[in-house]
Amino acid sequence: MFRMLTKTSVTLDTRAAGWVRTMGSHQLLVPPPEALSKPLSVPKRLLLGPGPSNLAPRVLAAGGLRMIGHMQKEMLQIMDEIKQGIQYVFQTRNPLTLVVSGSGHCAMETALFNLLEPGDSFLVGANGIWGMRAADIAERIGARVHQMVKEPGEHYTLQEVEEGLARHKPVLLFLTHGESSTGVMQPLDGFGELCHRYQCLLLVDSVASLGGVPIYMDQQDIDVLYSGSQKVLNAPPGISLISFSDKAKHKVYSRKTKPVSFYTDITYLAKLWGCEGKTRVIHHTTPVISLYCLRESLALISEQGLENSWQRHREATAYLHKRLQELGLQLFVKDPALRLPTVTTVSVPTGYNWRNIVSYVLDNFNIEISGGLGPSEEKVLRIGLLGYNATTENVDRVAKALREALQHCPKNKL
Repeated sequence: MFRMLTKTSVTLDTRAAGWVRTMGSHQLLVPPPEALSKPLSVPKRLLLGPGPSNLAPRVLAAGGLRMIGHMQKEMLQIMDEIKQGIQYVFQTRNPLTLVVSGSGHCAMETALFNLLEPGDSFLVGANGIWGMRAADIAERIGARVHQMVKEPGEHYTLQEVEEGLARHKPVLLFLTHGESSTGVMQPLDGFGELCHRYQCLLLVDSVASLGGVPIYMDQQDIDVLYSGSQKVLNAPPGISLISFSDKAKHKVYSRKTKPVSFYTDITYLAKLWGCEGKTRVIHHTTPVISLYCLRESLALISEQGLENSWQRHREATAYLHKRLQELGLQLFVKDPALRLPTVTTVSVPTGYNWRNIVSYVLDNFNIEISGGLGPSEEKVLRIGLLGYNATTENVDRVAKALREALQHCPKNKL
């Protein structure tokens, strides 16, 4: 018996040696990176740009919890709690409510890939970067895209949208609730009802507004609503929230063609997230740790209460506007009722290069603010008060930094 085991061991050792020789038959051309031999170093900063935002301590702690399997019962319970949290912040009872394993862009694609088919008419409110992106994505699908183009800082009226609905007869209208590139808050009351009169669905981007601005998905007749994790919710970027009304679900499930993306196919994601009964079907490996963080961020805003969160953002932003105007800066959005409480846009002061201002504030105060994006590039500075960061103390800090930046940054060097 011993001789047999010894013989077997020798045979295995020979095979293993041959395997090692096979695996090592080529020399390594790329050495271990020297940079990875050093400890990871991340600066401590106050994030007052349009996102991401600083993580609340409880959310940050959730990111250090141990990993579990993404389809284990404990994880499925966490996913169910997240769905309930999304229904709360969206103010919806839609069963088809879930998380997309990707940033806000991925949620936008999830909505458009599932709702639009080649040849469908699509009406887009393009008053900033996000409407422009939605139009770009829809064109790639093969939809007939009709853009309602507006200058940065402007919004849409019911009359303007009705003219577009009557003319183009779209199956879907896209509006951005919080246009973070321009600082505009688009009114939503009446638009869902108007769309439905024209047999059109309403899709709303609330990435920059959710939690800081009132939004009522069911009461405002919004058919598809999505948002991101990294702004007012103060969770890590890379996942997003989305919900479909029954009308939108019917549109998705009665398609003539498959969605162009398997990864964002709602018919599969619904089964993964338990939106179609208790049976779950594996679709992809969900980002477990990020979901822990999102669960805690939704718990925080639930404990605080939506109304309290809206009021806190409104008050902090009003104080920010006051401090900015005391510095002689001009708010980019002229109508106070249309100013987004989460992301404020300031016209770049005459003679200054916005990049110098942003760099000065970062280098001297460890505060991140931002310039414009898309159609607002070169025109504005953007200051975000998002969730955990929406405090008067932070307003005072950024106002002090801006005052010094305006004193020390060179002028007339554009």
